[in-house]
Amino acid sequence: MKSVGIATDSHSGILPARAKEIGVMVLPMPFFFGEECFYEEVSITRKQFFERLNAGETVSTSQPSPEAVMEFWREGLKEYESIVYIPMSSGLSGSCHTAMMLANEEEFEGKVFVVDNGRVATPLHRSILDALELVEEGYSAEKIKEILEADKENMTIYIAVETLEYLKKGGRITATTAALGTLLNIKPVLRLGVGVLDTYKKCRGMKKAKAEMLATMKQEMETTYKEAIEKGEFFLMAATSADEETTKAWVEEIKAYFPGMEIMCNYLTMGISCHTGEGALGIGCSCKPKRI
Repeated sequence: MKSVGIATDSHSGILPARAKEIGVMVLPMPFFFGEECFYEEVSITRKQFFERLNAGETVSTSQPSPEAVMEFWREGLKEYESIVYIPMSSGLSGSCHTAMMLANEEEFEGKVFVVDNGRVATPLHRSILDALELVEEGYSAEKIKEILEADKENMTIYIAVETLEYLKKGGRITATTAALGTLLNIKPVLRLGVGVLDTYKKCRGMKKAKAEMLATMKQEMETTYKEAIEKGEFFLMAATSADEETTKAWVEEIKAYFPGMEIMCNYLTMGISCHTGEGALGIGCSCKPKRI
């Protein structure tokens, strides 16, 4: 039996093929069109998802059932002595709190360690890679949880949304604001800090929104993340719910703005795209966690 296994949920953007490639367990997160439940790339494709979303069907997200989470862990504990489970941030979903309560059950106590480090999407994917490196370095599951949570502040991501429709549906803006914003071609730039998603700036058009995100990231790299960059412990990322062509162009734009930097890019999961709509583009970063 192996010592430590790494697990996450599908809001990490890690799809089944990628999970198998890097050796992690991924719990599918459910979402609903009406009363019908779906799981990303299991019961619905990305193309089918956006066709239904753009057709105006009512979509909502949900947590997996406690039994589904526990059964997921039970399967993992057949292969590993302990599991580090890194789900979507508790600031964005109640599923993390639920997992923490379940980990206190006698069956899992001392065997499952739930990490809440404020991540989702590409930064969460990066955390999984960090955790795998810590396993290779011989850290225990308990120590990996401690290291990742101590590093939670060293991350940020900016996302510009193409449409205001889903911010309106989610209650983040009023119908009047959405209508006026659409008329004026307003593209909000959202900022995800440690588990909190806020409106950072409003821009006229996606071109200006992208320019704003690039300039802001450059400023952060020259200040907040300067030391991490000098040590080679900085990771630059992209996120997208746009089509392949738009996504490729966005990544190339980031590369041109930050020459020589490697870019890790993920599609925003369907569960997140429920709230952003199609066409969202993001840029973010995280740092290599400090060893304890």
